Amino acid sequence: MTDAESGAQGVESDAARRRRRAQFLRELHEARELRDRVQPRRARAARMRQAMRMRSFRW
Repeated sequence: MTDAESGAQGVESDAARRRRRAQFLRELHEARELRDRVQPRRARAARMRQAMRMRSFRW
């Protein structure tokens, strides 16, 4: 395999990695939405904790 071929293969695997990552993030977001609908109290508590973290964050 020449350097040009390995370079093309590297680009393809990088694109495949990005596709897999995008798919994973979509599924993660979907799972979080489902959990938030099923457990609204826990979801509200998590939102409150996140809000406190953001308020106490220093730039």
